[in-house]
Amino acid sequence: MAHRRSEQRPVTGQDDQVGALLREGRHRLAPGATAALDSEVLLARVLEVDRPWLFANRESGVAAEAAAEFRDLIRRRGRGEPVAYLTGLREFWSMPLRVTPDVLIPRPETELLVEAALEFIPRDCACRAADLGTGSGAVALAIARERPLCEVHATEHSAAALEVARENIAALAAGRVILHLGSWLEPLSGRFRVIVSNPPYVAEDDPHLQEGDCRFEPREALTPGPDGLEAIREIARATLRCLDDGGVLAFEHGFDQGVHARALLAELGYLNVETRRDLEGRERVTLGRRPR
Repeated sequence: MAHRRSEQRPVTGQDDQVGALLREGRHRLAPGATAALDSEVLLARVLEVDRPWLFANRESGVAAEAAAEFRDLIRRRGRGEPVAYLTGLREFWSMPLRVTPDVLIPRPETELLVEAALEFIPRDCACRAADLGTGSGAVALAIARERPLCEVHATEHSAAALEVARENIAALAAGRVILHLGSWLEPLSGRFRVIVSNPPYVAEDDPHLQEGDCRFEPREALTPGPDGLEAIREIARATLRCLDDGGVLAFEHGFDQGVHARALLAELGYLNVETRRDLEGRERVTLGRRPR
């Protein structure tokens, strides 16, 4: 969340006022369901204040440069650019994460993946966990925050995405997550108690890729190609030999892929295979244990 630094940007006596800019932004983004919220978030970002400050200072003047910056962000938002990329921030697991177009925008349903992983990572003894395809570092950071005794490793094959993760780790959990450049498990050695991943799982011909935020996110983070399960298969096969006895693999997938994910893990020999549902009741995270 932005911190209040209002003395630097709002300027009393200018033509543009906070309230008028909010109304303008809301009007230009209408009829979008989040027009009002988007306008508030973007103006707060420009003025380097929090949203409550906007409501308490609706008649405060805004410098012409700041007003122009706000209008440019509104224009870009009107074209569909995600608010997270426009502000450079997205909250995940109560952490403010830096995000750029080089990484997937963390989504609330991915917190279910964190919850599942934490069930199998003890609080009171050391162990190892890995996050494959970490992107912004969201899942790895959440695990490191909740399990300080756990040695958390995170891999990412995109150097640009890894740099974003590195910045987030430096800001939120310096030294608590070990980053590796490379694909899935390739850069790692040894065994792990828990391995998690939010891999690309959307088939490349899925129309959802042409909608909403997906249009602006890195394509390789969304789709593995014609078969949406390709990356999941690769991870499930490779992970089996990298888990401790009784260790757990957990991964996110599409709402209609649960039955295929369970069948895959069972075929490979994983035990206690199950799928967790998100808050909207959709199958979202599947997990299984390596046989002892």
